Amino acid sequence: QGILREGLEEVKQFFKANGSCRLPLSPSLLVKGIVPRDCSYFNSNAVPLKLSFQNVDPLGENIRVIFKCGDDLRQDMLTLQMIRIMNKIWVQEGLDMRMVIFRCFSTGRGRGMVEMIPNAETLRKIQVEHGVTGSFKDRPLADWLQKHNPEEDEYEKAVENFIYSCAGCCVATYVLGICDRHNDNIMLKTTGHMFHIDFGRFLGHAQMFGNIKRDRAPFVFTSDMAYVINGGDKPSSRFHDFVDLCCQAYNLIRKHTHLFLNLLGLMLSCGIPELSDLEDLKYVYDALRPQDTDADATTYFTRLIESSLGSVATKLNFFIHNLAQMKFTGSDARPTLSFAPRTHTIKTSGRIRDVFLCRHERVFNPSKGYTYVVKVQRESPSEVAFVQRTFEEFQELHNKLRLLFPSSLLPSFPSRFIIGRSRGEAVAERRKEELNGYIWHLIHAAPEVAECDLIYTFFHPLPRDEKAAGTNPAPKPADATWARPLGKVGGEVKLSISYKNNKLFIMVMHIRGLQPLQDGNDPDPYVKTYLLPDPQKTTKRKTKVARKTCNPTYNEMLVYDGVPRGDLQQRELRLSVLSEEGFWENILLGEVGIRLRDLDLAQEKMGWFALGSRGHGTL
Repeated sequence: QGILREGLEEVKQFFKANGSCRLPLSPSLLVKGIVPRDCSYFNSNAVPLKLSFQNVDPLGENIRVIFKCGDDLRQDMLTLQMIRIMNKIWVQEGLDMRMVIFRCFSTGRGRGMVEMIPNAETLRKIQVEHGVTGSFKDRPLADWLQKHNPEEDEYEKAVENFIYSCAGCCVATYVLGICDRHNDNIMLKTTGHMFHIDFGRFLGHAQMFGNIKRDRAPFVFTSDMAYVINGGDKPSSRFHDFVDLCCQAYNLIRKHTHLFLNLLGLMLSCGIPELSDLEDLKYVYDALRPQDTDADATTYFTRLIESSLGSVATKLNFFIHNLAQMKFTGSDARPTLSFAPRTHTIKTSGRIRDVFLCRHERVFNPSKGYTYVVKVQRESPSEVAFVQRTFEEFQELHNKLRLLFPSSLLPSFPSRFIIGRSRGEAVAERRKEELNGYIWHLIHAAPEVAECDLIYTFFHPLPRDEKAAGTNPAPKPADATWARPLGKVGGEVKLSISYKNNKLFIMVMHIRGLQPLQDGNDPDPYVKTYLLPDPQKTTKRKTKVARKTCNPTYNEMLVYDGVPRGDLQQRELRLSVLSEEGFWENILLGEVGIRLRDLDLAQEKMGWFALGSRGHGTL
């Protein structure tokens, strides 16, 4: 900090002598001074500086940049240029992946400037709001986006931005072999746009722990990202859209394999250590698989998504990084509440006179449980507000208060665990009384506790409180969502059907809307096809089994070889979706018969087919 202050004094003298200058990052940016109070440094190995410059334009905001010394930023410039070209290819093909591409400029050997993207946070900061083990939890990203986009249409737009940008990042980082992907190198904007930073390692040159590669997954795609896409912890049709976007974006880049190989080949002699021989170019060639058909590449990239999502190594890497960063965290970092978008104080909100927990209410969204309605009375005349908080949010408040104050100053918190088998309603009623006592003692505690920012932030109304102010939601019938007609078949299957060189190609892409089993559990679905008539059952083809889902993704190609074009008119494709049941007979979830004479197979046919009982399907 001392060295930074000394350096800033020199910069101030420079501006006194010269008046203003253009930033190397972008010559269109004119600055006239430095803002020392907004300058600081990051805790990564190179200790980059966060600098804030005064804009010459009186109506313009301060210009914030990162200055790095110790990293070869030419590699970052090259990587960002490659991603910029990928984005242009996608946009030219009508596919806007909502990519965030920032400026980066090398100003000398091992030094340079990087643009700072406003309203963005690293995944690590978002995850540790839920504790040091936040990287193992599914909800942090969704909760953070919900906090910054409280209105339903805002949140839906943010999720849409997230789906597109996340798909673009997965493809770009895989093709370029970008490594050292921990949660401080991935950022998320409040608008839902995800992007990667710090490209110090690429073309598969991964960091090692001994003989073990630190980057074990093909790319970073974790369960908390899937949670945002699915809108919960179960696969939904939005996940199908995400997989389709990834595969479409991947295939578009593959068409330009030679462009990327030629551009990178031109840079072989420039002295970047990780781009120095043909083996580095071969990495990109192998990643793009130019010899594959689009269908084969789609299947391949779908398996990569599954592999990345199932990788525990990525989350473990994030967790180790969280632990490593804990020792660097400054003592001035005050704890904040993960569900509150901003901090409130006694000055900004007004002194609280009394709090009273009125009632508990059953909620079904985002998950089933109980919320507690607290009446907050302030000293301002007749100012009364109602806030809704869950038991977990009360618990988070208590845990954060314990970081600031000794236990002797705080009231004891009700136990999370209830002994014996108690009904949810009875547990909620008991907790209501205990929580009421807890918040009363908080408000009447020592002034340093009762008047602290955490408590005033906790009791400040959130947008969700204002929306539900004074309302008592009607109870939802217990069987409204969960009860299903027994033995019902249904749903839709997305297929791509094509015919070439006496071969019939059936790409099984996705299924949506399957019914749960009779016991209420999700099925383990797989697809089985026959090409009828087939008395000997020789045309049976099967996909892999998807586990515990009503909306599986397959992207598997089933091929029938040696089918003359004349035979197509007499053939019917019989497709069944079944749930694998181990030792018991597999359960039929739906089927469809497709007469091939109804399809013009001169070109590929793609679409959704309704699943039902015996009968013929229509596209």
